[in-house]
Amino acid sequence: MQAWTPNTTLQNGQYIIKKVIGGGGFGETYLAEDTEEQRLVVIKTLNREQRQQPDFADRQKRFRQEALSLARCHHPHVVEVYDIFSENELQTIVMEYIEGDDLEKYTEEYTNENGYLSETEALSYIDQIGQALEVVHERGLLHRDVKPSNILLRRETKEAVLIDFGLAREFQPGRIRSMTATKTEGYAPIEQYQRRGDFGYYTDVYALAGTLYTLLTLRVPIPANYRAEDDVPLKPPQKYNPKISDKVNAAILKGMELEPQNRPQTVREFRELLGLLAKPVVNFGIQQPLNLNIQQPINNVETFHGTSLHTPPNNPEVELNSDVGMDYRKLRDLLKAGRWKEADVETRRVMLAVAKREKESWLDVNSINNFPCTDLRTIDQLWVKYSNGKFGFSVQKRIYQSFGGTRIKNPEIWDKFGDKVGWRKRGSFKSYRNITYDIKAPEGHLPCCYMGDYLDDYCLMTIQICSVGLCVFSRVETCKL
Repeated sequence: MQAWTPNTTLQNGQYIIKKVIGGGGFGETYLAEDTEEQRLVVIKTLNREQRQQPDFADRQKRFRQEALSLARCHHPHVVEVYDIFSENELQTIVMEYIEGDDLEKYTEEYTNENGYLSETEALSYIDQIGQALEVVHERGLLHRDVKPSNILLRRETKEAVLIDFGLAREFQPGRIRSMTATKTEGYAPIEQYQRRGDFGYYTDVYALAGTLYTLLTLRVPIPANYRAEDDVPLKPPQKYNPKISDKVNAAILKGMELEPQNRPQTVREFRELLGLLAKPVVNFGIQQPLNLNIQQPINNVETFHGTSLHTPPNNPEVELNSDVGMDYRKLRDLLKAGRWKEADVETRRVMLAVAKREKESWLDVNSINNFPCTDLRTIDQLWVKYSNGKFGFSVQKRIYQSFGGTRIKNPEIWDKFGDKVGWRKRGSFKSYRNITYDIKAPEGHLPCCYMGDYLDDYCLMTIQICSVGLCVFSRVETCKL
């Protein structure tokens, strides 16, 4: 028996169940309407079998904890978690609805009509999911069920998104622990056949390599337990598809080694074997910033405190300068394509890398105060250029100062700033996951992920967020952006 039927309302009418769209060994999944945000969402809760277990309360706690962990895995190629709540004592997750086919269906239909996927296309999906898994692993989670049917392709962009974290579990590298034995034959490594296995990042590496095997051959790899017990070798994917390069063929076989210690130990190592890691371009010492302190007024360019708000009419290319050798080509390309959400995530990544705060995963006051002006200018100019002057640090600083904002915290001014840039709704600051990624968003709405450890489920009003924002605006002023 399902927990909810069509037209059931949850959270005082905010969500309306439309239909059941799936169910598995752990959960029930529904399509629902979010009446407040006016969008379709996916709602997931534990299924009847789980609800009948004597330790259901503990299972609910784990379900919620894992949902919170997933919510911290914010990445363009990981399904987005919008909300977590309890309804009639059932823990519930609200996630984004992704319109499109799963990779299993897409690959089968494509191959039947056109022949095998090209290696280039298959690798692009694996690279995207690989990057997603790196974020998942950084958050102390293993997915444990990577396979083509758990990867969706957005219909409009064909971007791959990792879904179904029903088997995801927290883990600590190097620690042998008990995990459920549920698995998917062909993609599960040998350690998943053991109740107490030596799990690690390499567990998901095996499944990712198996997924690539299937994309290029339309065959599910032979299960790991058959290989181990009957000494049956894994046939090279090149045997079925001779167009597979030697490099990719070897990488797949390496990623699917039976013994964990023989596989790439991290997803990044596997991506490197596939040749997916681009080498950064180093631009040490190149400093030719655009002079935005324009003395003579230019038509349609508003100024505040002597700082230009918009780029000049000829909108020249931005020099990708960096004092530390950071490569800003990806950020440029994302912004140029109008992929605002991914650009926001990339902005955070490069800022953490420049500040050498990747391990801490957030910017502190000292790192902002010492952030290289050249790099801050490059990031800001890219946002300003490709948003036609609507987004960027300098835009946000100008808006903040227009309310009388200074380096001293003032909650009233921060509220006004939040209202102006669209970070507040109905008198409350939004959480990061409810930010609008559209050029139609209010002026100064983006970027915003640099404000803190945006992977956490807190809103843009926290003291840490406010402090970081004021420090960034102060640094923008110091760097004369």
